[in-house]
Parts: sequence; structure tokens; C-alpha cells
Amino acid sequence: MASGGDQFPPQRQERQPGKEHAMDPTPQFSSTDYKPSNKLQGRVALVTGGDSGIGRAVCHCFAREGATVAFTYVKGREDKDAQDALQMLKQAKAPDAKDPMAVAADLGFDENCRRVVNEVANAYGRIDILVNNAAEQHECSTVEEIDESRLERVFRTNIFSYFFTVRHALKHMKEGGSIINTTSVNAYKGNAKLLDYTSTKGAIVAFTRGLALQLVDRGIRVNGVAPGPIWTPLIPASFTEEETRNFGKQVPMKRAGQPIEVAPSFVFLACNHCSSYITGQVLHPNGGTIVNG
Repeated sequence: MASGGDQFPPQRQERQPGKEHAMDPTPQFSSTDYKPSNKLQGRVALVTGGDSGIGRAVCHCFAREGATVAFTYVKGREDKDAQDALQMLKQAKAPDAKDPMAVAADLGFDENCRRVVNEVANAYGRIDILVNNAAEQHECSTVEEIDESRLERVFRTNIFSYFFTVRHALKHMKEGGSIINTTSVNAYKGNAKLLDYTSTKGAIVAFTRGLALQLVDRGIRVNGVAPGPIWTPLIPASFTEEETRNFGKQVPMKRAGQPIEVAPSFVFLACNHCSSYITGQVLHPNGGTIVNG
């Protein structure tokens, strides 16, 4: 499926966040092979970074499973992707679900996360599923290149936002709720060229495990998904043209994955009748890389 082992055309985007509509080929957020079965009917989901990449695929699968979906995006950079995603969600919306919502925000700051959560909760009355997915990454050849401002920026986006969004969302979540955090295979195997990004992804694993223990008595499950190399806007916005052309070939399957190959992991963890006995765990759609821990 997906890239089928073919090389991607050389391409580079100069800024983050990347733009999905500018990628060649466009990432696959859906598949005719995916058969929904009302797993999330009547549920309300908030997905950060849901305009593109893995987030868009998760939003689309959630909507097809019957959920009411809200997502965040970066205003001024992801506007077209957000509008495209919103239209797709409206088309996928179940008859008894409410209209989807796109909320612009820089989630690296507590007040912005509070505003997003309150806007979603006020619109839909509650939050049943929270997917923390927003992320950024930048290459470096040595730790000496990572200055204080960059380190703070990456940590704010990739892990501060998870803390902030959870602390506000919990006010609107009840027993049976599910929190799913996007980490990365890099948290388990390391990545010399993505040191600050990899560090945040390791923090997300620890955050997931600790939060799961903290919330288990409240009946809220907390899990994670650690994708391998997936064709998303992060890739052309992070890597050189040559690295993008060969992206994903290092894994046993010899290809990059597509967002739709990751999204079902989130559906599984969000669905109580599929994963009611699972909390504090991480799923690994990564193309065959063996990880431990």
C-alpha cells in the first residue's frame, strides 16, 4: 500500500509547519479499504494538529466512525489545509454528529490551550477523546547548534502543549474518556539529527505512562502511538531534497507509511469496546522496526 517502495520526488518546503496541499504526492488520509462500524458514535473528539498529516487522517477516521470532531491548526500557515480538512470532515460526518470545527492556535502556551478547549467544550458540551498530535522538528548535526530559543520552541509545541491541553480538557472529560498522545519511533531508537525532537518524543512516552497511572481511578484511559517514517508535511519541511527522496527506505518494509496506515491505531485506542483494558501503552505502526521498553 501507500508509497509502495517508490522514491518520492525531490522537494523541500522552507518553513514549518509544512503544507500538505503543496506535497507531491499528497499524503493519503483515507482508503477504500477502511470500513467504519460506528466505533465512536456519539463521541466528541479534539485533535491537535488535525489539519494535515496523521492528524487529518485521524480526524477523518473519527468522523467516519461517528464522532463529532474538532481540530487545531496554525493560522496564517495552515489555513488552506485546515479548510480542506474541514470540508472533508463535513462530507464524512455521520447524520447524528455535529458539524466539525477548526480552531486556530499556537498551542505552545497555556492560555491558548485553555481557549481551544473551552471553545470546543462550549460548542459540544464535553470532550470524550483528546488526541495530542501537534509537533515540529528541525534537523541538526550537533547539540551545539540547538540554542535556548529553539529548544524552548520545540518543547513548547511538542510536550508543553500536551500538558496544557490535558489540564484544561480534564474539566470536560468524564469516565470512559480517552487521551491519546502521538510520540515517535525516535523515542525508542534515538535520532542523531533530530535531537531536540527526539527528546520531546521520549518525554511524551513518560508523560503517557505517568498520566495513565494518575487518571486510571477516574476511568480515563491514556495511551500513545509511536509512528515510524510517515509521509506528512513535517518531512519536506524538515529534510533536504535528497533525504526526502529516500524517506522511509531504512525500515524493514523499505518504504514510508501513509497517514491512513497510522490512523486506525488511534481509532482502536479511542474506542472503549476495542481497548477498554488498555492504558499506559504505546502502539507502533512503524514499518517493522523492532522496539523495546
